[in-house]
Amino acid sequence: MISHSIRAVTLATLFAVTMFAAGTSALAASFDGPWSVTVVTRSGPCDPSYRYGVTISRGVVYYAGGGPVSLTGRVSPSGSVTVRVSSGPQYALGSGRLSRSTGGGSWRGQGPNGACAGVWSASRG
Repeated sequence: MISHSIRAVTLATLFAVTMFAAGTSALAASFDGPWSVTVVTRSGPCDPSYRYGVTISRGVVYYAGGGPVSLTGRVSPSGSVTVRVSSGPQYALGSGRLSRSTGGGSWRGQGPNGACAGVWSASRG
């Protein structure tokens, strides 16, 4: 009787964990696909604005362009975004939030001529 109860609790726990993990993956996947990001400098000697593409896959952000750019980033199931972009000694750290089709936030970093900061916006595309 006790071993049957333990087995039932174990199976119920495994089922609950599996359902939670599947739900979390499904939520993170809701941001999957190509995104177009526009970055605007509000302070500092960096380029005034530029646009680039990223791809999100299972909560991981990938740079869709080429060249010597390193991008690491994550999107949580709730849409919270953190990203770091670097090229040589230059870097930018960004954070914000995505909805199903748009998003935005702020960034700060170090450009070739000093510290910079600004905002970013994103749309599916």
